[in-house]
Amino acid sequence: MFGISEIALLLVVVIVVLGAKRLPDLVRSAGRATRILKGERRAMKDMDTPGPQEAPGQPRTLRARPGDWTEKPRDPAA
Repeated sequence: MFGISEIALLLVVVIVVLGAKRLPDLVRSAGRATRILKGERRAMKDMDTPGPQEAPGQPRTLRARPGDWTEKPRDPAA
């Protein structure tokens, strides 16, 4: 696959192309996307297995967990 020298060269090219100022924003948005994907995967896994209070054949309800809504609501006046 890739060795250490190829990865280092790729990182140098990315820093030169994107610039050092935009790189933290790119990494931050990649982290947010990873967090969202992990949450969605966990939610899908929870839907596949019945909880302790759910009986087979009963309709399932979606439950929000703390941290599901990480962004604050926007003020329409702003």
